[in-house]
Parts: sequence; structure tokens; C-alpha cells
Amino acid sequence: MKILVVGSGAREHAICWKLNQSNKLSKLYCAPGNAGISQIAECVDIKADELDKLVEYSVNNNIDLAVVGPEVPLVAGLVDMLNEKGIKAFGPVKAGAKFEGSKSYSKDFMKKYFIPSAQYEVYTDSKKAIDGLKKFNAPIVVKADGLAAGKGVLICETIKEAEEAIKSIMDNRQFGDAGNTVVIEEFLRGTETSLLCFVDGKRIIPMESARDYKKAYDNDRGLNTGGMGCFSPNPIYTEELKKYIKDNILDRTLNGFLSENINFKGVLFIGLMIENNQAKVLEYNTRFGDPETEVILPRLKSDLVDIMLKCIEGNLSEDDLQWKDDKCVTVVLASGGYPENYEKGKEVKGLNAADSDIIIFHGGTKLSEGKTVTDGGRVLAITSTGSTIEEARTKVYKNISKIHFEKMEFRKDIAVGQ
Repeated sequence: MKILVVGSGAREHAICWKLNQSNKLSKLYCAPGNAGISQIAECVDIKADELDKLVEYSVNNNIDLAVVGPEVPLVAGLVDMLNEKGIKAFGPVKAGAKFEGSKSYSKDFMKKYFIPSAQYEVYTDSKKAIDGLKKFNAPIVVKADGLAAGKGVLICETIKEAEEAIKSIMDNRQFGDAGNTVVIEEFLRGTETSLLCFVDGKRIIPMESARDYKKAYDNDRGLNTGGMGCFSPNPIYTEELKKYIKDNILDRTLNGFLSENINFKGVLFIGLMIENNQAKVLEYNTRFGDPETEVILPRLKSDLVDIMLKCIEGNLSEDDLQWKDDKCVTVVLASGGYPENYEKGKEVKGLNAADSDIIIFHGGTKLSEGKTVTDGGRVLAITSTGSTIEEARTKVYKNISKIHFEKMEFRKDIAVGQ
């Protein structure tokens, strides 16, 4: 099969890495890809949001399967466009991707189908939103409704902070049109966990659990990022909790999809807050998470091409997902200043010095005059498996010491004590 992966981050590198292990693969392409992906796939100079060009390329090159990584092309309807041309595409159609494209839409869906989540209100006017803060106790969560590259969720410790967040999002347009509407939520306490699920239109089948670290700095300080590290499995995800999540979240979500005639196929990412062995939904995303993908796919025994095709065909079963007992840890190396202002073009050194059992997934990198240079905020995801979380963690940090680029930053506390 000729497969095209759309995207340029560490998530897409991990997807390409796993697809590359399939004996069904004859040729792998990635648009636009990055320096690391170029070692295992032919990179195509088309950006992930250039939908017409991606469709045209897929038709002209007889692509058998397109795998859409990022949320932007999914929300814009790339899967629908590919399907119209007879090309199989892994990812939800536009109606399914709306669960990530609009936080207010997904919150209303949760409420309608009795899916446990935080109390919330939706506003399209900043003054009314500020007035609505009186319904909540601090801390308060303020969310831009639309896509904001994982940075549109602001946790405000005081009412005053929440007022400033609303003004920043709605009046100062911090996230552009994503902030036309805001969702104000109660702050949920507990332990956060990520659950990625394969969905085939009729079934929602969870992958192995993971936990990511959103804050920029150690001890969960600093701004929210796209994720600074991750490990799998998450010990909080017990058998008792699995049953609660299936009964109260997965089954009700599937019932909602079927009731609303949403033929959801692809990956449903559910962010959960766990307290007292019960879970509430923080958010839905409609694609592989990043950095969760970098710790989940290395633990997957099964052929990813088979799984994706069965999702598309609507005949996936739990037995199709076979997992290794290995634990996995990834730590993100970021550009200094991320998630705010940072410089690009810094040469990355030491990539060839890493141990042979270390997987280096490239995020924001590109090739320049034969050298690998930084080209984004999250540059690399250094990944390892081990018989324990601590073993995997030790290997990752040992190898991080061999890699360097100017102003490199990373958290030192990923998976500590797990």
C-alpha cells in the first residue's frame, strides 16, 4: 500500500515509525514531514492545511490510505474531501472533528448524553462572560472555543485573573477567531489521565492509558503547552476505573454518536480528571495526542495499518489491539521560551550519540544545508521502553545529556515516582 501521513510533528513521526513496520506498506509519504521523518518516508512539500493540494497529490500518486495527524485539516474536512475522491482516509469526517473544533459543542453534547464533566457556561460577549464569573468559585477555567494549538485553556486562580483571561481571549484576540466564543468551567481537582481510543463507527475501543505533563516547567509550573512529556501506562487507570469509564463515558459517547448520526471513525482522545476512582471528561480531541502517541505506539504489538483499515471498514475488535508489557516514557526537548516566543534555526547536535534502544521522534525540526536544525517549539521527543517506568525514565534522561541545541529546555520531573 502507498500511504500518505499528513502532518509535521513528533506525533506524525511516531505514526510513520509504526506504519513503517507493516508488511502491507510499499511506499510511505509524509506532508510536509520533518528532518526525522525524512529518514523513513518521502517528505512532500505540502502543508497540512493546504487541503486542495493534499487531495490533488493523493489522487495523482494513487495513495491507498491517507492518515491525517493534526486537528486543523480534520476540522476543515480533509477526510470528507479525500473520501469524495475514493481515497481511504483515517480520521473523523468534519462532523466528527467538530468535537475538537468547538469546545462549546462538545460540552453541550456531554450534557445532553449525561457524560460526567465540569459545570460550564458558554458566552459570545466578553461583558456577559465577565458577569457570568459570579456563578463560579475560583480557581476557574476559561477556554477559547475553537482550535488554539493546545494553548487555549487558561486556569485562573482568582476572579480577577479570569476577567483578564476573558479580555485577552475575546477582546485582544489572543487566539484569533478561536476566541469568538468562550467556555467558562468549574475547576476539577484530581489526577489527569489521557485515554486514546480507536473508533470504527460502531465501537469505541480504548488503547493503553497514558499521562502527559502540560505545564512548561517542573512541578507543574508555568504556562500550558502542547505537552512536555508523557508515560504509559498510567497506574491510576485501574480495572475498577476502566469499568466506570466504559459505563459512564465510552458507552454514553457512542450512544450520542449513533443518536446524532455521526459516523465517527478514527481516534477519539479523551482527557479525563480522576478523583475517588471516578472520572470526568476534561475534553474530547479527535486525533492521536501528542506526546501520548510517542509512548503508546511503541507499546503496540499489532499492525497499525490493519487497525486503521478495520476502523475505516467498521469491523475493529478488541482482539485486534495487542500490547507489550513494556512501559514507556518520553521527554520533550523544547526551544527556549516555548510556549511563547522562541527562536528557530538552532543546530541540533548529538542525535547519533543516543543509545540504540532510544527512539528519537522529531517534532519541530528541518534539514538545512545538511544539518538538523530547530523549526518549532517542541523540537524532539526522546523515548524509551523498559520493564518499569523508572527503567525507561532513567534511559531517557541519560540520553538527553548527549543531545544539545542552543537554549534547549526540558522538564526534569517527567514520570518521577511512578
